[in-house]
Amino acid sequence: MTDRTLFIIPARGGSKGIPRKNIKLLCGKPLIHYSIDVARQLAPDCNIIVSTDDDGIAETARTTGLKVDYKRPARLATDTAGSREVIIDAMDWADSHGIVYDNVVLLQPTSPMRTADDVRTGLSLYDNTLDMVVSVVESSSNPYYNCYETDADGMLHISKGNGNLTRRQDAPHVWEFNGAVYVINPSSIRNMPIGQFPRRKCFEMPRSRSIDLDTPLDWALAEMIMKNNDDLK
Repeated sequence: MTDRTLFIIPARGGSKGIPRKNIKLLCGKPLIHYSIDVARQLAPDCNIIVSTDDDGIAETARTTGLKVDYKRPARLATDTAGSREVIIDAMDWADSHGIVYDNVVLLQPTSPMRTADDVRTGLSLYDNTLDMVVSVVESSSNPYYNCYETDADGMLHISKGNGNLTRRQDAPHVWEFNGAVYVINPSSIRNMPIGQFPRRKCFEMPRSRSIDLDTPLDWALAEMIMKNNDDLK
């Protein structure tokens, strides 16, 4: 158990790409339950905060037996609200309720294929000299090889490097956040936005567990994979 970690599961009600996705059934289970199940393998319930403005999402979370006492303020449930402000507000609530923690793990419900072992890997790499440990997947596009920008004349040029690489294998590896696991230093998030963190360490997750549910196509792909892999249900 990770008694000194605060788990935050952010789930606002106004999703647009997949309406009501946080409580939509994925392989027979509400999407938010997957993240709650992972958090409960790693921490006591008192260290798990579901951050939602939506009563329906809160009730769906409670059907797991988890208490959902915190409610996200309406001002932090708009399309323009930033994740930093959402995290800090949940931290403030935890502080006011005497919850002691050394780090914060953000578990977005849109990564249902993340496992408890993925989170354990992130936590094992974290120490308080870092701003964040984050899960990544190798990017399918590479700015040294097949990503291009336009110049002032509208002509394409390679984003990085000299454009002389003829094999993708020769290009430097590049990574993208897969949205599954963020282990965050509480002091760092209070001092600056995540995008400005200078001390970030990453760990790679396989592409098969790195699907981030933003569109109906993402959902269909995740459901297909999960139906063929009992370990992910």
